[in-house]
Amino acid sequence: MYPALGNVTIVGMGRTALALAKLVLLKGGAPFVTEAAGRETVAPFCRELDRMGVPFECGGHSAQAFKGAKFVVPSPGVPPDIEPIRSAHGAGAEVLGELELAWRYCPAKILAVTGTNGKTTTTELVRNLVAACGHTVVLAGNNDVPFSAAVMAEPPPEFIVLEVSSYQLETVREFRPWIAAVLNITPDHLARHASMEKYAEVKARIFARQRPGDIAVINADDERTRELTPPDNVALWTFSLETRQANGLWLDRDTIRAGSTPVAGAADVHLPGRHNLQNALAALTIMRAGRFDWGSTVEALRRFQGVEHRIEYVCDIAGVRFYNDSKSTNIDSLRAALDSFEAPVVLIAGGRGKGADYRTLRAAVQAHVKAMVLIGEDAPQLAEAFSDLVHTQRAGAMDDAVACAMAQARAGDVVLLSPACASFDMYRDFAHRGRVFKEAVTRHAETRRAKRRETAQP
Repeated sequence: MYPALGNVTIVGMGRTALALAKLVLLKGGAPFVTEAAGRETVAPFCRELDRMGVPFECGGHSAQAFKGAKFVVPSPGVPPDIEPIRSAHGAGAEVLGELELAWRYCPAKILAVTGTNGKTTTTELVRNLVAACGHTVVLAGNNDVPFSAAVMAEPPPEFIVLEVSSYQLETVREFRPWIAAVLNITPDHLARHASMEKYAEVKARIFARQRPGDIAVINADDERTRELTPPDNVALWTFSLETRQANGLWLDRDTIRAGSTPVAGAADVHLPGRHNLQNALAALTIMRAGRFDWGSTVEALRRFQGVEHRIEYVCDIAGVRFYNDSKSTNIDSLRAALDSFEAPVVLIAGGRGKGADYRTLRAAVQAHVKAMVLIGEDAPQLAEAFSDLVHTQRAGAMDDAVACAMAQARAGDVVLLSPACASFDMYRDFAHRGRVFKEAVTRHAETRRAKRRETAQP
């Protein structure tokens, strides 16, 4: 169906690049990986490429790396319009992403989900629901499992649930999911996409190649997703927390309905916050549209307890509950997290900001936050936005941040890590940041228990 791969230059070194290099080898191509960072920064990936026999370079993108390339595949974090890639394209190379290349060899039906917020929870829930219906399924994409790795799974799964980012959608050409869902579109990654209009256009590419027999799922409550128009003759399903939907699922007080038919209850969703109820509606709409077994779907929904780093309960210390929401990397995800709690919140926030206006969160902070502990590069901007509303203080390492938060909290309060920022100023990624937070909380809990034991000794 597709021409032989030939020489494939992969730009950027990481998990996705390794999986893609393996796929290229499997399909008879010749991969070469080029990385801007020095070798010491990406040493584990270099060792794996050496083991695979895949040539690579570090410390910059040389002209030689692109010479004779039939395909150039930038990793999601690499802008596809940087100079070496533009020159290679001018010399005749096809520029496409890992999502596009892996799709060309995918034997499974694809359930793809994009959106500014909620992708990870929704895709993890969909994976659980599909598996509960008795199907083989793999979760991949913008998470720990590259799409290329899922495509090579043996035996091949019936379904692949894909979490898809805007960066991945920039370079798709023929990518065609069976079911494609857009959860929401709010300001994010504007340094890359330049404007909300262009950002929305990129998100809409998830539908672009769908055909009759495919399904588009759209959030009817989101102004920008409502404006999206899938191709003609693609079945359109919608979901809403606010209004009745003719072809989709909606919330009627405490009942989830398909049209007028009750199909589940809000109480079946055991995740905190209205935003998670919306994520569950999206997942259920995907399942309903795909005609999966509904009894098994609802039973699995009742068992689902959420995913790591998404308003994840950590522990209780002296009546103070600690939650890890490290996946909060923009202001809308922080707003959703704050709206999930009725108890006073001591908030740990900050990191590498994305240029958003923090002051749009002032009403949410005033309503929910009793104190803020600020970390990372954007701590001064956060302090400027909120210090007249709540007590704020700076902290360095996460241990210090947790200690400061514990000093401010009282029994009945919540300590919440929800940074509203990227993590790269202090951590490898949001998952690393979340793990460090949980480890710090655990250490403080153990220290408190040890002191109590010493006090109790005669």
